[in-house]
Amino acid sequence: MDGLGLLVLLTVAGLAHSIQYPCGGSCGLRAPPPVYSPIIYSYGNVAYDYGLTRIVGGADAMEASWPWMVSIQQHWGGLIKHWCGGSLITADWVLTAAHCFDKIENISSLYMVIGATKLNQPGPGAVVRTIKNLVIHRQYKRIDYRYDIALIELDQPVQCSPYIQLACVAHPTLQISELNNCWIAGWGVTSKRSQMKGAHLQEAKVHLIDLQLCNSSDWYAGEIHPYNLCAGYPEGNIDSCQGDSGGPLMCQDNNADYWWVIGLTSFGTGCGRARRPGVYTSTQYFYDWIDYNMRTFTVQSAS
Repeated sequence: MDGLGLLVLLTVAGLAHSIQYPCGGSCGLRAPPPVYSPIIYSYGNVAYDYGLTRIVGGADAMEASWPWMVSIQQHWGGLIKHWCGGSLITADWVLTAAHCFDKIENISSLYMVIGATKLNQPGPGAVVRTIKNLVIHRQYKRIDYRYDIALIELDQPVQCSPYIQLACVAHPTLQISELNNCWIAGWGVTSKRSQMKGAHLQEAKVHLIDLQLCNSSDWYAGEIHPYNLCAGYPEGNIDSCQGDSGGPLMCQDNNADYWWVIGLTSFGTGCGRARRPGVYTSTQYFYDWIDYNMRTFTVQSAS
């Protein structure tokens, strides 16, 4: 057997294993915010277009406070604009929502900005990547956001640093309902009426909401799938919004310092409305799908 055949065989043999994390084998760790002199970045001669809005009810996140956050940006009309959020889960894979690609005709127009908090001043720790492969769940349907999950393989791996760390994908054995300290983050808009997206990453603390209550007649009335999570507040006011799609719903482990990405921002009725909290795709439900597809594409690349 030649070396390539052995490599492929070993990779296939690893398909049943769990997600592997480089960066010293750690994930979900938030480093102390680094200090740096801000710089302005651009893509050649292309300017960056940014607004002053944020997650509904959120606040400015500290530098490097969510170091696995990814800004998926589109080059359109001579400008680079933030489009969706994502989470870096390995050195070369980003987890996001499938519906982020509904209106994208050419994925080569997209950039992945990793390691930034302020998109107009990302600092020396930020890196930019393009898309090598895009994997959208084969059962995804925009009409009702079913199976709203996607994987992006980066054109080149990234190096971990104080600015860039990996997210922990919620393991199937994790007791999600017992997690109490949960947050959302993103560069999205402040309200349904606003079309401007923010340059500074916003964060907000949210509560997990019982799925049966969230799916009741006075709430989402049966629109919630079994693999969704609801998070926010019954009275509204704090919520994810347009531009936050694909970004993470994150909860701290009850017995450790690390954080789990338990959901991906999927849909909602308006932004910040009472009894209409944000709806998220459960990463725990799709853990095996995530693991399998990353390993399958590794085999294909080796072949």
